Parts: sequence; C-alpha cells; structure tokens
Amino acid sequence: MDVLLSDGTTVQLRPIHPDDAAAIVAMHSRFSERTRYLRYFSPYPRIPERDLHRFVNVDHRDREAFVVLAGDLIVAVGRYERLGPASPEAEVAFVVEDAYQGRGIGSVLLEHLADAARRYGIVHFVAEVLPANGAMLRVFSDFGYQVQRQFADGVVHLTFPIAPTEATLEVQRGREHRTEARSIARLLAPRGIAVYGASTTGQGVGAALLGHLRDGGFTGGIVPVHPTAATVAGLPAYPSAADAGIDVDLAVVAVAPEAAMEVVADAARAGAHGLVVISAGFAEAGPAGAAHQRALVRAAHLAGMRVVGPNCLGVANTDETVRLNATLAPVLPAPGRVGVFSQSGAFGVALLAEASRRGLGVSSFVSAGNRADVSGNDLLQYWQDDPGTDVITLYLETFGNPRKFARLARRIGRDKPVVALASLARPPGVGDAPALDAVAVSALFAQSGVIRVDTVAELLDVGVLLAHQPLPAGRRVAVVGNSSALTGLAATACAAQGLTVADGYPHDVGPRAGAAAYAAALAAAAADERVDAVVALFAPPLPGQLTDPEADFTAALPDAAAVGKPVVATFLAGRVPAGVPAYPSVEEAVRALARVSRYADWLRRPPGVLPELDRVDRAAGQAALRADGADPAALLRAYGIDVVESVPAGSADEALAAAERLGWPVALKAAAPGLRHRLDLGAVRLDLADPVALRRAYAEMAPLFGADVLVQPMVPPGVACVVELVEDPAFGPVVGFGLGGVATELLGDRAWRAVPLTDRDAAELVDEPRAAPLLRGHRGAAPVDRSALVELLLRVGRLADEQPRVRSLTLNPVLARPDGFAVLHATVRTGAEAPRPDTGPRRL
Repeated sequence: MDVLLSDGTTVQLRPIHPDDAAAIVAMHSRFSERTRYLRYFSPYPRIPERDLHRFVNVDHRDREAFVVLAGDLIVAVGRYERLGPASPEAEVAFVVEDAYQGRGIGSVLLEHLADAARRYGIVHFVAEVLPANGAMLRVFSDFGYQVQRQFADGVVHLTFPIAPTEATLEVQRGREHRTEARSIARLLAPRGIAVYGASTTGQGVGAALLGHLRDGGFTGGIVPVHPTAATVAGLPAYPSAADAGIDVDLAVVAVAPEAAMEVVADAARAGAHGLVVISAGFAEAGPAGAAHQRALVRAAHLAGMRVVGPNCLGVANTDETVRLNATLAPVLPAPGRVGVFSQSGAFGVALLAEASRRGLGVSSFVSAGNRADVSGNDLLQYWQDDPGTDVITLYLETFGNPRKFARLARRIGRDKPVVALASLARPPGVGDAPALDAVAVSALFAQSGVIRVDTVAELLDVGVLLAHQPLPAGRRVAVVGNSSALTGLAATACAAQGLTVADGYPHDVGPRAGAAAYAAALAAAAADERVDAVVALFAPPLPGQLTDPEADFTAALPDAAAVGKPVVATFLAGRVPAGVPAYPSVEEAVRALARVSRYADWLRRPPGVLPELDRVDRAAGQAALRADGADPAALLRAYGIDVVESVPAGSADEALAAAERLGWPVALKAAAPGLRHRLDLGAVRLDLADPVALRRAYAEMAPLFGADVLVQPMVPPGVACVVELVEDPAFGPVVGFGLGGVATELLGDRAWRAVPLTDRDAAELVDEPRAAPLLRGHRGAAPVDRSALVELLLRVGRLADEQPRVRSLTLNPVLARPDGFAVLHATVRTGAEAPRPDTGPRRL
C-alpha cells in the first residue's frame, strides 16, 4: 500500500517477503554506524545468515514485519514478535535508513504493526531502547499511548497498550492532516514546472498550458520538455527536465497515455514532487485506459510523487508570490479568498468563467478529473490551514472516501465554511441499495456542516455571500425595498426557506421615495436589534415618480453592510458596489441567505460526542453473523438491544403451544417480513387471550397470508417507529429513523445520518421527521421517552460502525412509550465485509 511521509512524499509499505533478503542486507550496508548501534545495541557490521533467515521469514501472526520502499529500495523495516505462545504481549522494533530518518516513517510503521497485532489478540507492545535513541523514544511517547518506562541495565524498557484511544486517533489524524496538506502545498506553490507535450507550432493542449503558465506570470522557472526543439513558445526547451538545472517541483503533462510512463521517469529524475495530468484517454476511455491509469499512479507513487488527474483541467494559485495558471482556462478569476475544487474538467471551465463574471475572487483551484490519486479530501486538508483561503467550494461527482469527507468537513467547517455541489446520480453498477433522495442527501451533508447546493449558480450565490459578508446571528430578516411586489416576494421566499421576517418588516418605502429616504430605511434596518440579516430590494420607479432621477440608490448598501450584519441585494437597476452580494432575483438572494443561516445555526450548536455505551460486545456481535446468515436477536443483544421474542409456527397447534409457553395474551402475525406490522390488512391480531381466540384468528389468517405465523407476547402499546441501517454506496453506512405506518412510508418521512453517530446526530434523528410531534405528546397523549430512542439509535450506529458485514438492518416496529420502547421485529441482511476506508492505519 502507498503511504505519505511527513514531507508529503509517497512511499510503499507491505509485509516482508523471504525474497527481500538481499534488499535487507543492502539496506543494512547503507546504515551509519550510529544507526546500527542504536538498533542492535552493538556495532553489528553484517547480518549473519541465520539472523537474516529469521528476519525475512515470519508467520504474519505471532511474528510480523513490514518493509517501507522508496522506489525499488527498502529503506525501513518494522517488526513485532509475540512473547510466547498466546501471550498478549509482543516486542516491537524498527529501523530506518539514515537518509529517510525524521520523515515520519517510524510512526507509520507503528500504526500498521499495532493494527496487525490487535487482529491476533496482542494488546500490549514492549520495546527496549537505548537512552541515546531520542528519536525512537519520541515515536512511542508522541503517539498518544500510555507508555510506562523503566530504566535498567542501561536500557529504557517501554510497555504500552495498543488499543486505539481518542488520544491516539487524534495524533494519527493530526499526522494525516499535515502529510496530506504538505503534499498538496508542494503542487500549488512549485519552485519550477516542467511542461510535457507542448508543440513548437503553438497548437494543442500542451502549447495552451505552456502559454497560460507563461502569460499568467508564474514566478518560478518554466521548463518545456521537447525531444528536439531548442525553444518552445520563446522559452528554452530541454530533452529532459533535469537538464534545465533548476528545482522542478511539478510536472504538467499533456501527452498520450502510452507516453505517460516515460514522463513519470523523466520527472522523477528531475526531483518533481507531483504530476498534473491533463491528458485524456485513461480510465474514462475504457479498460485499456484504466490499465494505463493504474500504471501511471503506481509509477508516480514509487517515485514519491502525487498525481492530479488524469483527464483534468489543471491547477491554479492566484497568490501574488506564485501566480500559477497550469489550467486550460486562459484567464483566471481575480485573486480572492475562495478555494475551488472541481472533479470535472469541463465543469471547472464553466465554474471559473462564472466566478469571474460574478466577481468571486479565487485563492486556488484544482480540477481532479478521474481522481486517480488527489481528491477533494486532500484539498480540504490543504485549505484548512491555508491562510489565503476563507471559503471552500467543491463540485463532487462521486465520493472516494465519504466517511473521511464527513470527518474532515465536520472539523474544518468549524473554521471555514464548506459549500458542495454534489451530484445525486449514482455511477452505473455502484451499489444495490435504494438511492437516498435529495432531502436525505442534504441532511447527510448538513450533519457535517456542509452547505449543499444544486447548481453552479447556487454554488456561487453562496460563495459570494460567504466571501464578502459576516454570518447571521439568527434567522430574523429585515426586508427593505421600494416595491411592494418585490418585498412581498421576499417575505414569501423567507417563509419558504425557513427564515423569519422580523417584526416591523417588510418595509416598503414606496416608489416615490428618494435615495436619502431609502438609505435611511436601510440603515435603520441594519441597526435594528431585532434583525439578523437584511434583504435590500430596488425596482426602478416609473418616469416622473422621482424628483432626482439621477440619484444613486446603490450608495446606501456599503454603509448598511458596514454594521456587521449580512446584506444581500436584488437591484433591478444600477450597479451594486463590490462587497455586497447581488442577485438577479429575490428568490435567489433569499435562498443563498437561508443556506448560510442554516450553516450559522450548525456552528452555534455544540459539536456532538461519541458517548460510551455499556452492554456492547463486539465479539459476540461478530459471532452472531454466521456464514449462512445472521441471528438478528443475538446480534442486537450484543449491542444492548433486546427484541421481543417471536416464536414461528406452521399450524394452529404449534401456535397454541407457543402461546402457552410465552403466556397469555399473545399477538399472532403473518410471518412474511412485509406483513408483520400490517394491522390494516388483518395480518396482525392482538390481545388473543385464550386458545379459542387464537385458533379463530389463525383460521382467518392462514388462507389469506399462508400457514406460517409468528407468536409474540403482548407488550404495552406505543407510538410505532422504524429504525433502519443501510450501506449507501455514496455515504457508507447510514442510520434512518421515522414513524411507522403506511402514510409515512409512502411519503418517505425518514431522517438520515451517517455513521459514526454522535449524541447530537441521534437526537436530531428523533426530532427531524415531519411526524415527530407524535412522539412529543400530540393531542394530549403522553410524550415518549426520547432519551431511550436516542440511546437505541446510538447503539444501532455503533453496530453499523463495528460490523461491516451488516449491509442492512430494519427494526420495525419499535413501539416508543413514556417508559421506554419495545423492538418487536428485526431483519438483517449480511454480505461481504463493506469497506471502511477511514478506519485503521494511514494509507493513500
């Protein structure tokens, strides 16, 4: 697998093989005397044959070893060895070649060794380190483990548990953030750029890229690479990038897929850190192109490089110290503070053009194309700490790692708003679960604080507002205008978008009001303590209505905006000053304000936590997932969820025997999963108090629904609810909650949240369905135990997180009552273990 080092370089990590012996000896020969002494506590000039055989032959269970490769060279090795049969402890050690020390290899090895050891019942690592080996001691102490130290016989003895904790996860994710951010920073602020594929005729994609780089004023060196030409586009050209004699950090590639491997090799010789591959003809073109793409990324990673693309528009950085335009767009938007990521190249062109038209300044831009390596998650990591970026906008066609995206967005969104235009379309052949609707998708984004939009125009509507205006302190809106029609439209739009028109508004100053009166009304609204945001509207008066037809009504906007509250404007005449978001229609202005208001609401609410849950036995849950299916009751019991016992019966006599065992009264239900809760169809008979009633009910049901029935003890009545877990191909495991009944099923009245669930997520699931008032005591009924439902959802979320073989789970019905709840039925569908790409040790 590929991993990133602390400087953003890629290396490869894999289990050791017996045929690595020669490479291990070669690595050992490159060690300094100090490195050998610190690792082996002696000079150890050469590895004896017996030791070498033991080093490279491991069982990958009680003894494991991983090697790290830079290109074809093994540059580090880490290993653990169990301290005796079935011992819960193992000794861990690793060594890194001198030239690669201080780049984070030790911490990466420790992550992967601990993950491997835990799978085989090892719970503690022990290590012996010389006191002089400060770097190794820091690897252990800085990881977040609770390390116990003892000093004896000139050696530091370390012991620590290797179970993941919040502290170790925080350290791991902090390192992940820094490494991924640095790998992108080197691509967006290169010292020099090599351009491959630029023709001497000035025609073609490569020539266009070279011209845009040159004409954009790139502050570093530009190296056209051409096999024969001495100059290209007026710049000195070289047959190899290394011949230019300058520091080349980035290679921009516009050659055919068949020639890409030669480019990777040449760029690696020049010391490049990354490739931006504009060329098409890779995975999007079919199996042969996909093979070229895999080979390209593999070769780049072996050379320590990241890859943007292929089939992309390019990258740009408007910082005055960089002025990088390595894109197919001849002119970039003005410098600004908005980062833009586009998965699609063609879409990126339209996005940049529209941003320029709207006056939205851009800090940096990346088009990922086929997203073979660099993705939106990498850019989120970079933009989090980029001082030149305040707002992040994304166009996403698919999610490579949705769980990681949600985690990053939830963290970054606390400091910088993230706006995403995400397609609801599912790529062909991806997933068999029903696709979530737009409302569910928006809720899943909002869970992480992401502002989801539906069009390019909306993306820029929101981006302009966030870039130029403060966040609203609430949802109270003042509508000020000179047209009753416009102010009425705005009031209606506010109500539709969940905004509240503040008391005393809309304020229509009338078509005859002059610029001074309009400015006074606008200033008063901005200063009004009952107002959190202002919608300013203006329609040109009819001829003769104004005493001063040349008056500039837009001049009032900057003063209103200076108060510190967001102001959005729709002016049907005049040019709105820069810094005040202007929209062609009232509805667009209000919609953008509403989206930003919901984000501000999210910021004001405290972030949720992952609570500790008792009565959770992960191993018992795994045992309930048998090879031939699953035992739903046992699986749920492992997560502290009890299911009311159901006894299957195939005849009236069997049903009677079950009732006698369970105790009267009982419920009799059709056994088919889709009928077990259908009182309306007669498939459920309740309060059967004696054998006569049971036999009568069975005789009526069997001809309609079949001989197979379920017998259950009666439980107290409650509000019927449904809890669902599905493995969504875009978002991973998601938990849904809604109220039961045909009407709510027909309307799709479900709330959804992605796993892992925080306490806040679970509470919002209970409160979000439109039918949720039934849980709070509708029409005099007693309210149900909301906290019990919240805990139930948290337990289902934990199950989803820890049991990737569970592809779907339905609890239907769950009867919620003032004193708790009862789960009457549970169905589980299992499959191959679903990927959990955001868990475990770091990897690309």
